[in-house]
Amino acid sequence: MKTFNKGDKVMVLDDAMEGVVVAVANNRITVATTDGFDLTFDPKELLKKGANEMNFTIGSQSMNQVKQEKEIPKPRSFVKEKKTKEAPVPEFDLHIEKLVKNFRGMSNYDILTLQSETAKRHVEFAIKNRIPKIVFIHGVGEGVLKSELDFMLGRYDNIVFQDANYQKYGSGATEIYIKQNSK
Repeated sequence: MKTFNKGDKVMVLDDAMEGVVVAVANNRITVATTDGFDLTFDPKELLKKGANEMNFTIGSQSMNQVKQEKEIPKPRSFVKEKKTKEAPVPEFDLHIEKLVKNFRGMSNYDILTLQSETAKRHVEFAIKNRIPKIVFIHGVGEGVLKSELDFMLGRYDNIVFQDANYQKYGSGATEIYIKQNSK
């Protein structure tokens, strides 16, 4: 029969609970758990914690054998999953206020030309550097810039484009996929 004294650190055998003995009376042990509850246990439900933990035996089993039985075995996995981290898709905002500091005095033609040339430069860069996908944020507006982009992108043989993810961009963005030539 195990003896417990006030102040002993204990753990519960069939539960993931630990605590300190606060009272011993009539073969019942009251434990203040680390969760802040005072619970009463039978002596055979508890094990003393500490340096002499290895000396305890329960029947013919040692403390370590009891712990191993109580551990839940982890299922073995033979499939190694490769976690590939995709590079973020480059986004280019073609709103005129994002391209120049001061656009006062620019005509609509000048603004559209600057936006188109900026888009063309980014597309050429993506093709040259084998970037598979880019997004142009053009806004909704009257659709003039979107039409200009569609016309420009349609002139490339190795490009496919569509409206970008509606949840992320709304209807004001175009996603461009660049087909890579296998040489």
